[in-house]
Amino acid sequence: MTPQRYLLAGALTLAALSASAADLVRLGNLKFAHYGAVSYMKELAPKYNLKIDERVFAKGIDIIPAIVAGEIDIAASAADGAIAGRAAGAPIYVVAGFSKGGVRFVSRKGAGIQTLADLKGKKVGVARGGTQEMLLLAELAKAGLSWSDKPGKDVLVLYMPYADLNQAMLAGSIDAMSQSEPQAAQAINKGFGVELLKPYDTPIGEPVRTLVMTEKMYKEKPDVALRVMKLFVEATRTFIDKPQLAEQYVRQTMFKNQISAEDYKDAMGNARFSYSTSVKEIQTNTDMMKRYGVGKMAQPPKAADWVKLDLLQKAEGALKTGSN
Repeated sequence: MTPQRYLLAGALTLAALSASAADLVRLGNLKFAHYGAVSYMKELAPKYNLKIDERVFAKGIDIIPAIVAGEIDIAASAADGAIAGRAAGAPIYVVAGFSKGGVRFVSRKGAGIQTLADLKGKKVGVARGGTQEMLLLAELAKAGLSWSDKPGKDVLVLYMPYADLNQAMLAGSIDAMSQSEPQAAQAINKGFGVELLKPYDTPIGEPVRTLVMTEKMYKEKPDVALRVMKLFVEATRTFIDKPQLAEQYVRQTMFKNQISAEDYKDAMGNARFSYSTSVKEIQTNTDMMKRYGVGKMAQPPKAADWVKLDLLQKAEGALKTGSN
């Protein structure tokens, strides 16, 4: 064998060993515009000697059983889903936030709804157990309206999956909805929905979406956990710094061109990529969930016991990236 062939064989062997040594990290994610940077992690993973295996779920609360079963290592979740999961015994830590906002109240065109007060006597759709539900209940309470999923209160709340809300509004089955992005923007741009409000004027403020990690990974694989956080911070920073790349990836890779440029622009006009959260923010969410019965928690967890931001701070420091 010639020296050149020895070098080539050695290089191929090293490449094969490097590829085989990549640590597998199983990611649970959702299909929303503002979850795009989390999905993008798999594109940059080789740089950190990681392989991200992404599994997309229908809704956040579906991820928790998969975590408990040992099938997921990290997950993107609204704060509500993470809190409810922790309360139910899921062995997870909040290790970062990955986006803010992303919720909009939309009324059916022609339903005569211009203010929250106009929801009296109406049917409002929402997905159960998530940020959208808690913001809806907080806003109804603020407006002095009662609600139930059975007739007899001011507002009849109808629970259904995110994917079914727009169709229900188009069919006239609901008068309004608390919906995530980009589905809320799509309802407006397709002409059957009208924006009622962006529900950020309660103590919750702009809702935070959290990145959660299993206790097992955090405690038993600290090196992998830190590399995951560095990867997360770089992916998020890339989306913040390169909005055209972010749009292209979300529209083409995540949604397979099923959302328009206008849908994406409007959706991200109501959401922003981030990587920060705080113990106070998670505790406020926990208190509001308890107040309105979201998640049906017997023992709400104390945020200080399970919000672990040390890896995020190390990753930000290593990449010289400030909080956003």
